[in-house]
Amino acid sequence: MLGKSVLRLLGRTGASRLSLLEDFAPRYYSSGSLSARDDARDARAYFTTPIFYVNAAPHIGHLYSALLADALSRHRRLRGPSTAATRFSTGTDEHGLKIQQAAATAGLAPTELCDRVSKHFQQLFQEAGISCTDFIRTTEARHRVAVQHFWGVLKSRGLLYKGVYEGWYCASDECFLPEAKVTRQLGPLGDSFPVSLESGHPVSWTKEENYIFRLSQFREPLQRWLRGNPQAITPEPFHHVVLQWLDEELPDLSVSRRSSHLHWGIPVPGDDSQTIYVWLDALVNYLTVIGYPNAEFKSWWPATSHIIGKDILKFHAIYWPAFLLGAGMSPPQRIYVHSHWTVCGQKMSKSLGNVVDPRTCLNRYTVDGFRYFLLRQGVPNWDCDYYDEKVVKLLNSELADALGGLLNRCTAKRINPSETYPAFCTTCFPSEPGLVGPSVRAQAEDYALVSSVATLPKQVADHYDNFQIYKALEAVSSCVRQTNGFVQRHAPWKLKWESPVDAPWLGTVLHVALECLRVFGTLLQPVTPSLADKLLSRLGVSASERNLGELYFLPRFYGHPCPFEGRRLGPETGLLFPRLDPSRTWLVKAHRT
Repeated sequence: MLGKSVLRLLGRTGASRLSLLEDFAPRYYSSGSLSARDDARDARAYFTTPIFYVNAAPHIGHLYSALLADALSRHRRLRGPSTAATRFSTGTDEHGLKIQQAAATAGLAPTELCDRVSKHFQQLFQEAGISCTDFIRTTEARHRVAVQHFWGVLKSRGLLYKGVYEGWYCASDECFLPEAKVTRQLGPLGDSFPVSLESGHPVSWTKEENYIFRLSQFREPLQRWLRGNPQAITPEPFHHVVLQWLDEELPDLSVSRRSSHLHWGIPVPGDDSQTIYVWLDALVNYLTVIGYPNAEFKSWWPATSHIIGKDILKFHAIYWPAFLLGAGMSPPQRIYVHSHWTVCGQKMSKSLGNVVDPRTCLNRYTVDGFRYFLLRQGVPNWDCDYYDEKVVKLLNSELADALGGLLNRCTAKRINPSETYPAFCTTCFPSEPGLVGPSVRAQAEDYALVSSVATLPKQVADHYDNFQIYKALEAVSSCVRQTNGFVQRHAPWKLKWESPVDAPWLGTVLHVALECLRVFGTLLQPVTPSLADKLLSRLGVSASERNLGELYFLPRFYGHPCPFEGRRLGPETGLLFPRLDPSRTWLVKAHRT
């Protein structure tokens, strides 16, 4: 309840006089930053997507959220055995007035609608290679237990009281709105009606007795959390937006609805006349997955990274941390925020008929191809545009031609008849630039390539840590272009193995190019797992040699033995990524639920 919404308090208790900062989270705030965790806990990482509402079939925005979380968790696992303790959850949000209304419109029981649409999400994520360790549905019994326990904790701490709420409510967005966030829109007959200023969805004036959460008491703790943790919300502009919100009044929040109005949800413990607010219900899923309320959840919380869309930032960056602090817990470690996808410059909308069906795209562009496109083109800071020609152009250029062409060149029998990792010649490519001699063939640009690829894994890791996967892929693509330039510059197809002058340099050119390909394949695993597997298998890289901890680039250049030198390449796997036909592009729209 915000702005001019009216609260009449019916039962304030003495608990409202508790000192929020010390009583609710003294461990978190005693030093002004996240408290130190033991080594075992530091090794854990827990990634989450939002749980997706089941009122409509999934679109590419849902898949994008899941792919971001999938790539982050896969990259984390690649860091080695010490980071093997990684969890990744996604799922479906199945309660609330919107679901209740959608089911009634479809002539279905709410459970039937939820089962049907949740299955669509599960199928999509399975087809897209989403490597989640848990798919949660809020209709599960374990979740009901977690939500009702969490409610009980908030109540026992004096943070819930009964009051009368009177104000605007948006059923489509499942949220309360202040007067300043409501405008009027003209209908087809010229009459006006109130809508949410941000989403454009209709709102209605509501007055009812509900349970109220003392959100107003958490304004300063939330400000202190964010100011003391500048990376708590990434990218930075969203961190700034939340601090701006907190500069304004933070009224208490209604966290239940009358059961007679909203029956499809979790009942308030001990009061069947009330149903728990759908957002409080939904947010607790992040705890349900890690075993809450059992003690095991503490080994995973708060080593948590939420990946969310910008439209649900307020729920995750204000309401959720406030609920957690109220329950005596720390806020999540990171909140990664991304923007939305438009289609040919327009917002995706069922009414416009331009909602893109992700499953059709996976079939059209291949799973790895569409994963690569969304993560390569998606920039979290601002909305990104989708159209078919852009997908085809990118995939043909970067996967089929640049990366696939490089692999084909370096493994072709005409150039590499022994189908091995050739030897590296240190006299042809000495580790010290500028040396002159009859055998020295390396040029300044070649040393620049070695430097670029040697630093690439660290650069990519930094981009992942900063939630800039698109920049990680840009960096890989840039190095692929550099490597192609290296091969083109030295034209190994013009060199002869039979020549004692050419052979050492020919082997060195191929060795360097194959080493570059090994780095690219390893770094692409979180984004294009099947394509990367195909590439690394062709190079003869075993499963145990594919972690980032095993990624020692061009060791012979640095005077160390190379375990791949002289090793046979893996079996021929065909084209790494077949070119797509640009004449066969079309806009694929979503199937009906």
